[in-house]
Amino acid sequence: MTTALHDRDTAAPARPPAARHSRGARFLLLLAVFLCAACGLVYELALTALGSYLIGNSVLQTSVVISVMVFAMGVGSLAAKPLRRRPVGAFALVEGALALVGGLSVLVLYAAFAWLRLYTPAMVVVALAVGLLIGAEIPLLMTLLQRIRRQEAGSAVADMFAVDYIGALVGGLCFPLVLLPTFGQLKGALVVGAVNAVAGVVVVVFIFRRQTRRIVRVGLLCGVAAVLAVLGTAYVLADDLEVTARQQLYKDPIVHAETTAYQEIVVTRSTAFTGEPDMRLFLNGDLQFSSVDEYRYHESLVHPALSGGRGNVLIMGGGDGLALREVLRYDDVRHVTLVELDPAMTRLARGFAPLRELNDGALDDPRVEVVNADAFNWLRDARQRYDAVIVDFPDPDTAALAKLYSVEFYSLLGQVLTPQSKVMVQSGSPFFAPKTFWSIATTIGTAGYATTEFQIDVPSFGNWGFVLATPGDGTPPPLRLASDAPPLRYLDDAVLEAATVFPVDRRRVDVRPSTLMDPAVLEYVQNEWRNY
Repeated sequence: MTTALHDRDTAAPARPPAARHSRGARFLLLLAVFLCAACGLVYELALTALGSYLIGNSVLQTSVVISVMVFAMGVGSLAAKPLRRRPVGAFALVEGALALVGGLSVLVLYAAFAWLRLYTPAMVVVALAVGLLIGAEIPLLMTLLQRIRRQEAGSAVADMFAVDYIGALVGGLCFPLVLLPTFGQLKGALVVGAVNAVAGVVVVVFIFRRQTRRIVRVGLLCGVAAVLAVLGTAYVLADDLEVTARQQLYKDPIVHAETTAYQEIVVTRSTAFTGEPDMRLFLNGDLQFSSVDEYRYHESLVHPALSGGRGNVLIMGGGDGLALREVLRYDDVRHVTLVELDPAMTRLARGFAPLRELNDGALDDPRVEVVNADAFNWLRDARQRYDAVIVDFPDPDTAALAKLYSVEFYSLLGQVLTPQSKVMVQSGSPFFAPKTFWSIATTIGTAGYATTEFQIDVPSFGNWGFVLATPGDGTPPPLRLASDAPPLRYLDDAVLEAATVFPVDRRRVDVRPSTLMDPAVLEYVQNEWRNY
């Protein structure tokens, strides 16, 4: 592709195309602008989404990617000024490089995370490279647009940026609605790279074919063919590469993995030290349960909340069906509403045989209504009242999850409760993340609940905590089991009585409640878990 630097159209001012051809050429060039803008925004979104999946802290990942790319775009625009003397060849080279770097970016970063543990430095380098190349596009495209038809500078800028922003809009919508569901992150970026190469090279070479020497056109087309060959090979190998890289992140064999619009779901299976099969569920790399000891967690989460009324029960989160399994052990439970954001999680709980066996087919019980929705938004429109509520969300280590641990969320939850309702909230580890734990308890209290905090031991998690709450600021709810509770493997009233006692170094500390505008719990969880 280096032969493009000898592009003949730069040696002397080019004659504008005939009037009857300029309109079609201009349309094609603006189409290339549209497609390149869409591709550029997809690269940016892919980098931020990947960082959120792998590292968490979506606000920081988004901020770093956007700021680095915007800075690099400015540098790229300045660096492109000397290239304006050879705009056709230079633009083709820039787009070929951008298609290659952007298309392979997700694959390269996933490999860096899995094998080298150098994700953040690699992400900054890739964001810089992509930003530099995107920044070089606009000056070169502006020059090419003026080659087709001379136009007053302000009018040309308006046309160029209008099409550029519309392309960015389309790219931004296509990423979550089309690319992720259809291709996934790795393949989606490769597909976009291919579109970028065709739009940026083939279209421009076609428009300016009469102003470019044959050897230059052949060299550019051979170059884009090579780029497409690399991207195509990576596409064919992407599934195997993803499986190999993902397995590096887990010590046990992976038996199921999928990336959804919301998260990465991984299930591993091995043999525990007891000789039992050990199935583990991970969401975005965070352990959700081990089949060896999950009963300790789910008995503690469910049964104290069902010691009172339980005819109508709400479970928020818990798409694996394990909390639901415990709820359905009570014959007098008439109806359970399970609100789970990710439909892929509830499909897995129904259709993946080892998980379905573990949850006893709970999601297919006729008493169960499954709702795939964002819990916060669902609560805003909910009208039904519930006797007991189980809140089983992942730890609040992203902004999206932190809103589910906010004063506003628990205030909304109060709208679906009766004065006698009980609410149980999984609240993280009082030992590993004490500020997080007590911030959740403080947040629930600030929202107008009386609370009882307790802790248990789950070998696969370590020390873990919960908050039992009732509406109002009266007496904290007693922590006990119902007199007709089914036989349990871990809990009894003696265990629960001891569970309310916290050691001196893990008793309540002075922490802020978490709100939508001040997500204190997100700050605490990110600082505390960083050390483990």
